Order: sequence, then C-alpha cells, then structure tokens
Amino acid sequence: MTDWRPDRLARRLPYLQARARLQTELREWFAGDGFVEVETPILQVAPGAEVHLAGFSTRWKTPDGIERPRWLHSSPEFAMKKLLAGGVPKLFQFARVFRNAEGSALHHPEFTMLEWYRAGAGYETIMADCAALLAVAGARELRWEDKVCDPTAAPERLTVAQAFDRHAGVDIFATIGDAAKLSRLSGVAMHDGDSWDDVFFRVMFDKIEHRLGVGRPTILCEYPIAMAALARAKPDDPRVAERFELYACGVELANAFGELTDPAIQRARLEADMDEKERLYGVRWPVDEDFLAALDHGLPDCAGIALGFDRLAMLASGASHIEEVLWLPVR
Repeated sequence: MTDWRPDRLARRLPYLQARARLQTELREWFAGDGFVEVETPILQVAPGAEVHLAGFSTRWKTPDGIERPRWLHSSPEFAMKKLLAGGVPKLFQFARVFRNAEGSALHHPEFTMLEWYRAGAGYETIMADCAALLAVAGARELRWEDKVCDPTAAPERLTVAQAFDRHAGVDIFATIGDAAKLSRLSGVAMHDGDSWDDVFFRVMFDKIEHRLGVGRPTILCEYPIAMAALARAKPDDPRVAERFELYACGVELANAFGELTDPAIQRARLEADMDEKERLYGVRWPVDEDFLAALDHGLPDCAGIALGFDRLAMLASGASHIEEVLWLPVR
C-alpha cells in the first residue's frame, strides 16, 4: 500500500511518463481522423459477454430505496454500440475496466481499455488503424521479455487456420467440436471435463501465441465462428468470423470484430454464453436488453476494437510488469 512513496514512484516514473506521452499521441491521432472521444457509464446491467470472465458486482440503491444489481463493466463495448445506433459514426474511449480474479505481469483487476468503432467500415479498416497507431506510438521498438517488434513494420496477416497448421500441425476445421481429436493432433494435454474451447485456448497458449508479433506485428484473423460471440460471419466463409487479434512480442494487444448487427442472432449467442457460464461457474448475469434494443433499432454496419492500453504502454516503454505503467496499482 506504499506505491505512492517517493522512492517507489521514482522507479516507475520513466514508464509512467512514457505512458502519458503515448496517450497524448493516440488522442491526437484519433482527433486528426475525425473521431469523437466519449465517456460511458462504468455501472452496467451486464459487465460483458465473455464466458470465462469473472466480474465485479455491486448494488445501486436509488433514492426511493430500491436496490438494483449492477456490474462494473469489463469493456465499454455495449454502451459504445448504443451510441453508434444513436448516430455517432466514429468514436473512441480510454475506459477504466474491471476483471475479477486476474493478476500477473500482463493482467490487473482494474486497467485501461482503448476502444474505437467506425460506422460504415469493415474490420480490415480497423486492421489499418492498428498499423497506423503502432507507427505513431513514439517507440523505436516494442519489447517484452526476450522478444522485439518493429512497430512501424507492416503487420503480418495470419488466419487462425494457418497459425494452427504452422505452429501446431493441426487442421483446425477437422477438429471443430471434438476436443479429444484436437488434443491428440496437437499433442496438447486434455483434462477431464475439458471442452473444445478449453483445448483450443491451451494450444494457443502452449504453441502459438508466443510466436506471434516477433519482428513485426501479427494480425491473427478469421477465428472459428464459435469463438466470436459478438462478430458477424465472414460472407465468403461462414465457418469463420470477422474477428482478429493484434499481437506484438508474443503479447495479445487487441481484439477486433466486424460487428454482428442482427439482434436475434446476438440474443441467441449471449444466452448460449450465459448457459455455458452457469454450467462452468454457477454464475450468470442478465442480457443487456437495452443493447439488444439498440441493435433492433438499427446498428449500422460497423467494426470496432478493444486494445489493452496498459500493455501497449509496457511494450513501448520497456516495462517488465503492468504495475510499472499504472500510477497506483490496486492493492
């Protein structure tokens, strides 16, 4: 509880100053491209959509004494899409977000997410945004552990199927839904009760992620459709979604979608995810009906992305732990 002490703060100060400069540079880039910066509520009906996410819950006591359950959001995505549906075409936000049961050199329970959305654009436009933002980040190189990445280099574009074939020797589409087969072909262990998703993530962690974004950034795209609850299917290949993740130095920096706009499909996916969450963890939260109402009103064709700003600040400043780029870590 003494991170404020002058000696401890002084050790982090070069990283914190680099973080501040980076935030200024990114804000200038968005302003130059006609984006508006928004702020949306942290308290939400539902914190997000991820099955494996643990949220922070609280209760809102209204002046008339009624208590309403609320969650600290894990992403401002639902709220920002509501603004898209309301007519804001290009928006971004540096949002404080919250994820429970997280802590490591790359994870913290409270952190900053940079999210932006474009109406009338596809997810390939967001890929171009990523390349542009890395190039203006003010760092000669991005560094994590023993890996280096040139932020000005054109990103490598790699599909999930190509990554599994190259690094794990697996035809991912020949294993869909069959966890045992994916385990056997990849050589990655399967534990009792593991789903196909569990083995997929283990293969990603053990064999693929640390090889991405080395030398130059990697855009890992075209995830199997089951791995993208908020993304639309790729028109020319419905097996995969318009989803990509941005990697540098083996670190995942961002997750992006060509956004799903059909409210019926979105409701079905959110409810299926909550069923799975309840099965695995005994927890569920409500579907955000206001979000679905925004989709029903008419969410324009759009694409968006969530980028871990603290992680980018780490890689750009040479920090070795996320707490080095946080002004005051949670204790």
